[in-house]
Amino acid sequence: MKTPDILFLASGNTHKISELNEVLQPLDIDLKSTLDISDPGDVEEDQPDLQGNALKKAKHWYRETGLPSLADDTGLEVDALDGSPGVYSARYAGENASYEENTQKLLKELQGESDRSAQFRTVIAFIDQSGEEHLFEGVCRGAITTEKRGEKGFGYDPVFVPEEYNRTFAELSSEEKNSISHRGIAIQKFLRYLK
Repeated sequence: MKTPDILFLASGNTHKISELNEVLQPLDIDLKSTLDISDPGDVEEDQPDLQGNALKKAKHWYRETGLPSLADDTGLEVDALDGSPGVYSARYAGENASYEENTQKLLKELQGESDRSAQFRTVIAFIDQSGEEHLFEGVCRGAITTEKRGEKGFGYDPVFVPEEYNRTFAELSSEEKNSISHRGIAIQKFLRYLK
């Protein structure tokens, strides 16, 4: 497969866009996103799993733009909660819940729980120039703290301590986090495929 000149990222999240732009720089790929579209609308994430949501978004934007398209979905899977919040991570405390509300609900549900093991999982779906589907997965194991720590990152970062660390994602530098994070791992697999 020839490396594409242009890639469409199915996201308007500036954090994700700059992160991907950074890793694509050596490949000289022009990254477009939903921010480049005047009225992108939302693709409803109604699939039962992360793969389904990622594929649905990538396929939608491949059809809309005609460009090789990339989409991801991420979930926090807590062992004591049978893998919840999982696919509902972004709306755990309700449809338009804030990061803070989701985090507080999680901490409340784990009150008094001794098993706090969890993992972050990201699935990246890529539809190439010919319309073929590819999936890349990244997993980062760790544990949930009893209270929030750190100012960096977003989402559940202040309550997730990755394995072999004693700091939360929100206490790590972005370089440290990207080198071990679920998204970082999935992106590296995607990059190896592109190269």
